[in-house]
Amino acid sequence: QNGVMSGLMQMLLLKVSAHITEQLGMAPGGEFREAFKEASKVPFCKFHLGDRPIPVTFKRAIAALSFWQKVKLAWGLCFLSDPISKDDVEKCKQKDLLEQMMAEMIGEFPDLHRTIVSERDIYLTYMLKQAAKQIELPRASENEPRKYIPAVVVGVVGMGHVPGIEKNWNSDLKIQEIMSVPPPSTSSKIFKFVLKATVFGLLGYGCYRIGHRTVQLVLSMPATQSYLQRLTEVPQQ
Repeated sequence: QNGVMSGLMQMLLLKVSAHITEQLGMAPGGEFREAFKEASKVPFCKFHLGDRPIPVTFKRAIAALSFWQKVKLAWGLCFLSDPISKDDVEKCKQKDLLEQMMAEMIGEFPDLHRTIVSERDIYLTYMLKQAAKQIELPRASENEPRKYIPAVVVGVVGMGHVPGIEKNWNSDLKIQEIMSVPPPSTSSKIFKFVLKATVFGLLGYGCYRIGHRTVQLVLSMPATQSYLQRLTEVPQQ
């Protein structure tokens, strides 16, 4: 539904998530599940999923990478086997180490960092600011002056997004551009065509081989040979 490259990327990221879950004994995203549980305990609390839709992020991320960057990233995700401990997770909570890791990511895949981190920083900031707008109280009549109360908002975000949200908070944000999905590149179209042709070609060849062997097996059976012999003898009689 979301395209070949986007689908493959989602499969690889699910593999990464499974690897983390296996290593730590807990699934990523636990902070969001916990936030949902806590929100359900607060009267009149609204729970809002404020991140950019995953298909948009994936498609923009894939479009931003060159063909060789896609191959390099897919190779790294396919053979991800580095052990992860709970101590490593605690170290990642330190701001200096987190910034160092982000700097390494920027150096290797700057366009990927822009689409997956920086653009989502803008989107998350925009959604938080929308949620933080003052709430207008109901009025008894139109002549009554408008009254507002401040909104109480608790934002639960990944630590890597906190610096970007702080940076963008006082900016006039526009999210139309980062919500658009660029058309597929020529290399992406060629790769998609080659992949489809390869899959259908292998399926066709597999069906041919299976059918050929099945026919040979059926013809070699004594019952089949006896039946065919009878058929050849009927016209002669």
